Amino acid sequence: MRTNIALPAFAVNCENLASAKAGAEAVDCSDDFFADKSRLIADSEPEFYSGWYDDHGQYMDGWESRRRRTTGYDWCVIRLAKPGNIVGFDINTAHFTGNFPPGASIEGSSSEGTPSESDWKQLLAPVTLTGDRQHFFESQHHEKPIRWVRLNIYPDGGVARLKVYGEPVDGRTNDPRYRQPDNELSALKFGGQIVAYSNAHYGNPEFILTPGRGVNTGDGWETARRRVPGNEWIIIKLGRPGIVERLEIDTAHFKGNFPSGCTLQAALTPNLQQEALVAQAMFWEEILDYRELSADSIHSFDIKTLGAISHVKLNIYPDGGVSRVRVFGQAK
Repeated sequence: MRTNIALPAFAVNCENLASAKAGAEAVDCSDDFFADKSRLIADSEPEFYSGWYDDHGQYMDGWESRRRRTTGYDWCVIRLAKPGNIVGFDINTAHFTGNFPPGASIEGSSSEGTPSESDWKQLLAPVTLTGDRQHFFESQHHEKPIRWVRLNIYPDGGVARLKVYGEPVDGRTNDPRYRQPDNELSALKFGGQIVAYSNAHYGNPEFILTPGRGVNTGDGWETARRRVPGNEWIIIKLGRPGIVERLEIDTAHFKGNFPSGCTLQAALTPNLQQEALVAQAMFWEEILDYRELSADSIHSFDIKTLGAISHVKLNIYPDGGVSRVRVFGQAK
């Protein structure tokens, strides 16, 4: 994150339904001459690669259209990872300084197929954007779950990332993009969410809730080297609260930097503001005592029965990297 802007509640408590890792896809745009539309919904933080040029100029980590020489505006259509009730947006112009769009708006559609022009409904009226910063906006009310969004930029330019925060709805399990084991309560595709963490110097914490094994150490959560007493931790809100039975931790590709061990705490708790939840989590019951971890391996641990829970806190000792975390159990 490039600024010290305080995160609104929806950015803490809601899921990013435009996450590429969760299955969202940038399917069409008016123009992406300078930077491919797929980068708009990447889960990694935007980067700037000084001196890196491709055939179209300076490489930009985001979506960027060419300079418009006619009337009109540019747009990008995104199929969300899952349908949901949209609460807010983050339009991030990180690293776009002389080439950001001065304005934007967002429309949504509930169409199961590719939307027609009449299907689009306004979710965000035209707003002003500035360069190299995050912009948080609340969504307008809509009656049906949204499956598609269209970002309009006025008149042209570049946006590093778009996040669409919302609450996923039921009725998505028949879509092959959402197939996960029925008992994987923590899966990102089923609404699992990273709520808070002590440190995430490398990678993206959300990657630990995605399908498959990591492709490298960047495809996971890794902390900086800890130079003071204590340990690192991460709090996960389960997509489907339930009775937890098993924890799986994958340290794929983490060899000289895997944690030496872990514990797991849990609770059934309401949605609190981040600061309150972190404070409360210090006292959650431990449902997995200290277990050793090894390099580049999948570890499976049976969990102490506690009853229905909604959140877990994974503690790693003292620091290091984890590729995937999966919490299995019976949904309630």
